Amino acid sequence: MRIYKTINKVPGGLMVVPLFIGMVINTFFPHLLKIGGFTEALSNVGYPTILGMYLFTVGTKMTVRTAPRMLKRGFGIMIAKVGVATLIAVSIGKFFGGDLFGFSTLALLVAMSDTNGGMFMALTSVMGDKEDSGTYVPQSIETGPFLTMVILVGAGLANIPWLTMVSVIAPIAAGAVLGNLDEDLRNFFGSHEPIIVPFMAFTLGQTINLSAVVTAGIPGVMLGVAVVIITGAVCIAADRLLGGSGIAGAAASSTAGNSAAVPKAVAMADPTYAAMAPIATIQVAASVIVTAVLTPILTSYVFKRVQRQRASEPESVPPAMSIAAAHGDD
Repeated sequence: MRIYKTINKVPGGLMVVPLFIGMVINTFFPHLLKIGGFTEALSNVGYPTILGMYLFTVGTKMTVRTAPRMLKRGFGIMIAKVGVATLIAVSIGKFFGGDLFGFSTLALLVAMSDTNGGMFMALTSVMGDKEDSGTYVPQSIETGPFLTMVILVGAGLANIPWLTMVSVIAPIAAGAVLGNLDEDLRNFFGSHEPIIVPFMAFTLGQTINLSAVVTAGIPGVMLGVAVVIITGAVCIAADRLLGGSGIAGAAASSTAGNSAAVPKAVAMADPTYAAMAPIATIQVAASVIVTAVLTPILTSYVFKRVQRQRASEPESVPPAMSIAAAHGDD
């Protein structure tokens, strides 16, 4: 059986196929792996550990020479994504009373501003270059409810626990330090990075229930499509403007799995959001699933386009070779 080759025919297959298997198990057989021990460690409870391992391996590839470029592109992608999310959400809040076609300010801000870090790194490791995965370092600031609360902090919504942000960046920083101190460690962890991808995707899938799409209905699906189209366009443009290929920008066009918990967290900080939090939660969860399908497709499209462009570019020929070729028939 050619399982591996079949999986790789799917856009971002090493990420998408295990992700869907995890979602199916979580939806229809939620207790299948909840038997304790090593088996349960491969369920959704193990996702933070596996993601931490992946963050570390990504960090080992950040050399001193490439780090500035990674950070510049990463911050550019993050600012583009969060900026357009803030602009749209605030505009709807100001001009449409916080609701437009069933989309609330809260749902739009959460779904559009937080990138699925595991998916981003898996896609960029499969289709991007050695710098693309490293651009997630500044993008990790988006993780969880904290950036949303920062954007809304003018309303006094919440205090931001800085240690949580440190906990996201710490594995990457540790990997970067070791990778720069020892080239052998960098090569070892860098070469084994793809092994972690299917496990990370599988455990991530077990945090998502497919019934969320049915419950949210068309608005939730449309939100996911809007996230990919709008944030994908601005992130690809930002990535290219900063010297990237656009692959990292396309991979950032998703909604993070943990974003579904953000509306409730915001509602706890400010009770005025309590009424819209339940539907916002469902819509964001639907966006997570929809973007899990569409973001790999968009990234694959950009990847193939980049490959075609590079293949069509004439290879530069050194002047000496050109002279030799010119006199070859003499």
